Amino acid sequence: MSHDKDIEERTRLAGTNKFELLLFRLGESPSTGERELFGINVFKVREVLVMPKITALVNAHEHLMGVANIRGQIIPVINLPAVVGCNPKKGNSILMVTEFARTVQAFAVEDVREIVRLEWDQVLPAESSHAGALVTGIARLDGARPDTRLAQVLDVEEVLRDVMPVTQQEINREVVGPALLLPPDASILVADDSHVARAVIELGLKAMGAPYVMTHTGLQAWNYLQEVAEKAKAEGMRVKDKIAVVLTDLEMPEMDGFTLTRLIKQDARFKGIPVVIHSSLTGTTNENHVKGVGADGYVGKFSPRELANTLRQVLARLVSH
Repeated sequence: MSHDKDIEERTRLAGTNKFELLLFRLGESPSTGERELFGINVFKVREVLVMPKITALVNAHEHLMGVANIRGQIIPVINLPAVVGCNPKKGNSILMVTEFARTVQAFAVEDVREIVRLEWDQVLPAESSHAGALVTGIARLDGARPDTRLAQVLDVEEVLRDVMPVTQQEINREVVGPALLLPPDASILVADDSHVARAVIELGLKAMGAPYVMTHTGLQAWNYLQEVAEKAKAEGMRVKDKIAVVLTDLEMPEMDGFTLTRLIKQDARFKGIPVVIHSSLTGTTNENHVKGVGADGYVGKFSPRELANTLRQVLARLVSH
């Protein structure tokens, strides 16, 4: 399958609340000695290869093994078992090269198992499962079966942020520009399962003086919209008087951003509420699909200035209509 065909197929999947998870192991868990399964969305994985030669870097973070020369590109290699505290008995023999949030990096893992196709409602949000900050969800690989295998879906943005902290861009009024003008009682509804993403969005919205409501999954955001719709109806108001914009991630447990967007756009109660998708899955196929489900804007993570400009544009369009 060609790379473009591949992307098209995965994007089509995303539109049906499905996604593919690449399962891998990181060695024995310190608490149980079991070799637990972990997962990453296949969309983020560029290739999987046998461990190449790694050049150690002077004075690097303890979990940054160094860099590898892969097809002429120098790529940083992160020791994933060390980050999550596992002990790979067989050593790190496989490298997963990933591309997301406009960067390319590789993760060393013990071994790669298989690709499974799941529905997002098979993934429970990490908050409800008491997982640490590095995990965004727990996937039930065999559906509702009582003996289902479980895989921990890693928040690779969080891992990247811990091991290779880029010089933090100061998020202030200078970066994000003037205050965001919302209707008097309106706020921005945000849905994102990544702790890092939520923190960056919060800083940006605070710098713009915009009130917001933060949810962690598409389903939480959808349920919140139902509550607001009930209240608005009782008060004789429109939902758009209370929610000015919905800002959503694409990959989330329980319900993905494509599904959330489609549900909002098909529901007359939410007419006039713009939806902006904020995702680390960049690329033209994705952006075209975003338009296909009716979203009003698409912003790659993490660019506070771009996010601010996009929110301003969709709000300005509202005013002009």
